[in-house]
Amino acid sequence: MQIVVAGLVWNAGKLLIAQRRRSDPHPLEWEFPGGKAEPGESAEEALVRELDEELGITAEIGALLTRYEYSYPAKDPITLIFFHVTRYRGVVQNRLGFESLRWETPAKLPDYQFLAGDLPLIQLLREIDVNQIE
Repeated sequence: MQIVVAGLVWNAGKLLIAQRRRSDPHPLEWEFPGGKAEPGESAEEALVRELDEELGITAEIGALLTRYEYSYPAKDPITLIFFHVTRYRGVVQNRLGFESLRWETPAKLPDYQFLAGDLPLIQLLREIDVNQIE
């Protein structure tokens, strides 16, 4: 099963979210930075690599928040793994050409059109005390 990792990159109580390009599958939907793990790569290693490639930051991977399986219509199921990232080195850059990058409070995430696979995570963020994370 394909492993997909994503980082909840925190800064001053806000999360970094990325809007997919118009030319991508699921155009203009929002997501958390990350991507697919390569063969032989741990989830943490994959996330460090993806955040460097996408954002130009060197992340310290924190606690696992959640993992679950998700199936998009007519696709094989994937395992989504979400980690907290409260510390990183470097300045966030838009290296992959996202339509937009934005820092947003967890309470406002439901106002965005996220990928369907991220919706269970957004619900979970509404149920936990995010003030305990940073």
